[in-house]
Amino acid sequence: MKIINVLLPVWMLLLSGVVISGCSSQNESTPQTENHATADEHGSEETQHTEEEGEHSEEESEGPGEVHLSEEQMASLNINVDTLKAGSASSVIQRPASVMYDMDRIAKVGPRIEAKVVKVLKDLGDYVEEGEPITQMSSVGLGKIKADYIRLRAAMKKEEAHFKREQNLYEQDISSQAELLQAELEYEQAKAELDATSEALRLYGLSQNDIQNIEAGSETPLSYFYLSSPLSGTIQERNLSPGQTISPSQTPVHVADLSKVWVMIDGYEQDIRYLDTGQAVELSVRSIPGIIFEGTTDWISYELEKETRTMPVRALFDNPDGQLRAGMFGTARIYTNSKETAALIPVDAVQQIEGTDRVFVPGEEPGSFRPVVVTLGNERDGFVEVISGLDPGQTAVVSGAFDLKSALTAATRSADHGH
Repeated sequence: MKIINVLLPVWMLLLSGVVISGCSSQNESTPQTENHATADEHGSEETQHTEEEGEHSEEESEGPGEVHLSEEQMASLNINVDTLKAGSASSVIQRPASVMYDMDRIAKVGPRIEAKVVKVLKDLGDYVEEGEPITQMSSVGLGKIKADYIRLRAAMKKEEAHFKREQNLYEQDISSQAELLQAELEYEQAKAELDATSEALRLYGLSQNDIQNIEAGSETPLSYFYLSSPLSGTIQERNLSPGQTISPSQTPVHVADLSKVWVMIDGYEQDIRYLDTGQAVELSVRSIPGIIFEGTTDWISYELEKETRTMPVRALFDNPDGQLRAGMFGTARIYTNSKETAALIPVDAVQQIEGTDRVFVPGEEPGSFRPVVVTLGNERDGFVEVISGLDPGQTAVVSGAFDLKSALTAATRSADHGH
């Protein structure tokens, strides 16, 4: 049975070969024609397929195609098209900022000689005029210098009177020239000692008026003196109390003129080429909503901060009402006066497609949109410059671009799957 089963397929194969041969002998010419036809059809199919592939590759080289939406889809996706306006992201630079004292308008007050606090005359928040006493102090060392001043002043007056008397006697030929010169020398020495002591008192903070009013036997001890404010302003810090001894290295009282303040702005490295002194600055502070403060840049650092990589920019602001206070945080807008030459578009209108920045623009048919490759510039306040690809005055999709990108991506995937 196994032998019969093996021989049977072989026999059938031989029989079929005979049938195929017979058929080929009877229709010797017909298969050739059919073969030619089949080859031509196959060639045309290959040509057509090659052309389709070429067209497909051309389409791929041109990038993504268009998105076609109906009116209902347009409404549901909230697609907005607008004309692009000319502008410059660098014309207004918006950066974080903080308020601090104007260091030229703050005075740290302390004694120039070791002294003890007798009485505090001004407290925190009090306004003082320039030269107004803040604290009464007592210094033994200063009292001794005042006593020397009183003695030397009396000696100087004595020598001055002696010199004037010798002048009169010399003019009457009663006194000699040698006596006159000696009297003048003694007077000049006494005056020099008094002037030196007076200067020492000035070094310790006494004014010329204070020095002239030094008198022996007054109710006020000679050791007493006043710490006075060197400028008009408000007491912002007070670190002393009666009975406390203060050394010359300490400055326990701070007086600040708050009529002007500094605003320190954290500029970025990319801002360097646009910034300059004298540019207008607007400051908005979260704690004071609805009010815009105006100032001017007056200093730009030549060094970037090592940790933050920001560049300090200082602006001077008038603060007549004292609303701006040191330590406040806000947002500064620097007007650089850059020319408005580029098209400005919302940042969200730019989409990444196939690794490039693209913006959707209306197609030729209603409801159609196509992505255009663009080159971007600086960014500010949610807008970005379009350096190339679109010009001011052209129309583009300003909202809903992400939905268009999603629709385009879905259509591309569907086409690839069908192919």
